[in-house]
Amino acid sequence: MKTSDLSDVRSRHRLIAMLAALVAVLVLAGIGVYGLLTGPPTSTEPGRDDNSEPDPVTTVPIDPTPTQTPRLPEVAPSADPAMFAGNVATALFRWDTASGFMPLDYTSVVLEVGDPSGTEQAGLAADIATYLPSRQVWIELRQYATTQHLTIEDVYVPDAWDDAVAQAQPGQLAEGTIAYTIEGTRHRTGVWNDEDVSSEHAVAFTVFLVCAPTYDTCHLLRLSELDNPLH
Repeated sequence: MKTSDLSDVRSRHRLIAMLAALVAVLVLAGIGVYGLLTGPPTSTEPGRDDNSEPDPVTTVPIDPTPTQTPRLPEVAPSADPAMFAGNVATALFRWDTASGFMPLDYTSVVLEVGDPSGTEQAGLAADIATYLPSRQVWIELRQYATTQHLTIEDVYVPDAWDDAVAQAQPGQLAEGTIAYTIEGTRHRTGVWNDEDVSSEHAVAFTVFLVCAPTYDTCHLLRLSELDNPLH
């Protein structure tokens, strides 16, 4: 083989290596953006113009250690169905990956206000899981100190619920069973390359409750699929 041919081969190999390295950097940068905004589609894509490989260590906020012990949210009890529905929604969407808690911890918070009979407990647990990041995604989000909360804009009994009650067989629904559809905005914040970033996404869902006269205070039965509420 001629010297010039060897030179061409080496040049091609160097070019291929450079391209491979560039692709790896772009892929890692994409994972970082995805990690912060995992969930329903959002309009914000922070870090899109940054071509450097994200470093999980430097993306964590450089803040003093919190002086207060992190706490899980609570669902405030209430005999008022509309108020209780809002309390459930607020707790369901409030989480902090830097708190040291995991998704199952946040799931337990909502399960505590489930129907005491336990009839819907397994179904409710499955419902809640669809609203929270998976364990694997949670660990990814923790690198960016991701937090989330909900701003409620409307709470109402959907027209479809009146139809459901009218069509129910006698005894099929416990007395005091009712549904509320909640519309609001999910806010998510985090840190990307030492900069605060945020995203917002409109959400809607329905909570199914059982209140008086069956119970003195309201309890949660089930949740609709996120963004597929009763109207």
